[in-house]
Amino acid sequence: MKRFMFMLLLGIFISSCGDNIDNNDGGTDPTNPVTPTTQTSILDYSNIVDLPATPLNYANINLPNYFNQDNNIDNTPNGNQVSDWGATLGRVLFYDKKLSRNQTVACASCHEAENGFSDDAAFSTGFNGGLTGRNSMGLANAKYYDNGHFFWDERANTLEDQVLRPIQDPVEMGMTLSEVVERVEQEAYYRILFEEAFGDETVNSDRISLALSQFIRSMLSYNSKYDAGRSQVNDQRDNFPNFTQQENQGKALFFSNRTNCDNCHGTESFVGPNARNNGLDLVYADNGVGERTGNPNDFGDFKVPSLRNIELTAPYMHDGRFATLEAVIDHYSNGVQNHPNLSNQLRQGNQVRRGNFNNGERAALVAFLRTLTDNQFVTDERYSNPFVE
Repeated sequence: MKRFMFMLLLGIFISSCGDNIDNNDGGTDPTNPVTPTTQTSILDYSNIVDLPATPLNYANINLPNYFNQDNNIDNTPNGNQVSDWGATLGRVLFYDKKLSRNQTVACASCHEAENGFSDDAAFSTGFNGGLTGRNSMGLANAKYYDNGHFFWDERANTLEDQVLRPIQDPVEMGMTLSEVVERVEQEAYYRILFEEAFGDETVNSDRISLALSQFIRSMLSYNSKYDAGRSQVNDQRDNFPNFTQQENQGKALFFSNRTNCDNCHGTESFVGPNARNNGLDLVYADNGVGERTGNPNDFGDFKVPSLRNIELTAPYMHDGRFATLEAVIDHYSNGVQNHPNLSNQLRQGNQVRRGNFNNGERAALVAFLRTLTDNQFVTDERYSNPFVE
């Protein structure tokens, strides 16, 4: 009986201790408290950034077979392959106005989705109301600029270099890199995103550059009417079964020896390999590459932008001088100037190669260019503003 009573009392005592442990936040000694660890996720900040717990697909986009042919040259460096979390971090940085001096503009302010990730003004407005010196380019398929140089004057040798320059520009965003790092470090959701992207919470300008570059390289446009037709033929020059007669006529002109359009806007991304002079002026107010190098042989040379989503990226040229595609076609029809550095593609001997298009040909070329519009791309959640506003 004594043994039975002893065991009963022992059981009560143990049970009582167990209750005390349960009520003491997991067994911590109240005289020596230990703060329990709490696993946070990006969902804990859904009132600030609307991001899924599992990132969207940026790294393994299923491109059409023709897109992977060797005429599309990928400028992605070995040390910065696109990852889902890296591009997600880049997306947040891209839309974050805290990266500008007075927190009024972001990268996305000059590269708006509805404008093909460009600006619908000839010159973009910076954080303090000043205007940029050149028109904002669209960003689609930036990973396929095969010489890997960026800006109209190609002053950035890599995309990783390019993405940090607007942040530091005194007109555009007006920050120093150390100030940007300090601001980013203050946001708890960034700590989560940096850890997911890079393995730890460390914030530095190199990682900001890598993430922004990953996001921009993930911005691939391949769902236009052109792409629907291209997938059904063996060659760009074949008639597309989904095109109208006018669109096929415009495409035939674009790829013809008469125009040589594809020599400057080649590949499936419709980009050029080097800066070119397209005869906008006999004397340039802005000499483009030559403005940077001081070399007269570079005067009037500018980067050749992609024609993807060209319908959405007006106005056109480095100074936004042409408001419409029709005006651009008119330039190549009879407006090209015989500048000493004029691109060989626009020459015929010592003379300018002029298109001299009739009204039907002008309309056909514009109709073809509009087939490069990819509405799925510009409305894709992956490239949209993640901030809750």
